[in-house]
Amino acid sequence: MTPFKLKNLSPGLLFAGAAVGVSHLVQSTRAGADFGLGLLWALLLVNLFKYPFFQFGPRYASATGESLLDGYNKLGKGVLIVYFILNLATMFTIQTAVTIVTAGLATSIFGNLFSLESWTIIILMMCLLLLILGRYNLLDRLMKIIIITLTLSTVTAVVIALSTNTNNIAITQIIPKTPIEIAFLIAFMGWMPAPLDVAVWQSLWTIEKHESTKKYDSKTALFDFNIGYIGTIFIGIGFVLLGTLVMFNSGERFSNSATTFSKQLIQMYTSNLGNWAYLVIGIAAFTTMFSTTLTTLDASPRAMAKTSQLLFKKYSKINYTFWIILLAIGTIFIFIFLASEMGILIKVATILSFITTPFYAIINYILICSKHTPKTAHPSVKLHVLSWSGILFLIFFSVWYLTVI
Repeated sequence: MTPFKLKNLSPGLLFAGAAVGVSHLVQSTRAGADFGLGLLWALLLVNLFKYPFFQFGPRYASATGESLLDGYNKLGKGVLIVYFILNLATMFTIQTAVTIVTAGLATSIFGNLFSLESWTIIILMMCLLLLILGRYNLLDRLMKIIIITLTLSTVTAVVIALSTNTNNIAITQIIPKTPIEIAFLIAFMGWMPAPLDVAVWQSLWTIEKHESTKKYDSKTALFDFNIGYIGTIFIGIGFVLLGTLVMFNSGERFSNSATTFSKQLIQMYTSNLGNWAYLVIGIAAFTTMFSTTLTTLDASPRAMAKTSQLLFKKYSKINYTFWIILLAIGTIFIFIFLASEMGILIKVATILSFITTPFYAIINYILICSKHTPKTAHPSVKLHVLSWSGILFLIFFSVWYLTVI
């Protein structure tokens, strides 16, 4: 077994960077603001039942030296085509959702320095240049700094909010009943901790990491992933706590406008915790969303480039560049038409992600148990049981949502 070293951690932190974003800053905070701690059960269960299907990404990649996309191709072209269509249908909406929130926070933090539209383009161009010029190695180094900053600022905010809280914190769990509440629950779980197709990204990052350092073996890859995954759970709980401690029963309603929402979010914290909290909350919020914008802008083009190569049997060095530029341009166009409807855009993106989750769960499970995966990498009995339970859980809530809308 390769001795653990901090420098070996990367795909796990990239996972955290992609996961901790809208699901935590927006959805978890809204959950705390609207339901208190009443939806903690949903956060914990969805993280538990999604776990094996995310873990199968680095498990398969480290065991075979191939990405999940190569595995999908071995299961049949039809599986890869379905993935290609689903990813093409969701990548622009996802990128727009995370970029709008990031731009809104930048507008709130830096004042009237630039407009929301300008910040959106600036942030996209910054991420685009970082990724095109630096590719994986730069993303690898940046994410270590970003995740550490995010974690420290979030923990600091939670500790201070707890120390200044004078109200009783109810832990009664709530089952949403109205269609609006159920829609929020599904949206909340849709990106908690992330859309399940991020498992594909994780497998691609694992391959990249292995190529850059041969010491990144299977045990290190799984340990790395577990660190990132557990971290996203604790950060998610942290944002639910912040929403509960600072916003629950405040009487405030969140706006669907990115700029207004961002101002409301930061102002609520500062009005309850004091003006000193502005910098802490601002750093935590902006770091959260910038990391998500950066990693999603890298991962979707990376996945589409690999899928195109497998489907069309062609490879070009500009493939990744083509998809990342297309994604940036598409994001700007969607932003122009939907910038004022951030809430609706996020709801559509997160619900669509949850409804497609059973597909990824089933395919990942079939692949990891198939002849294409070495037997030494097959799941344990406990992981089998958790996988079956997770598939039933995801199907049940998807059907439940579709029957009440």
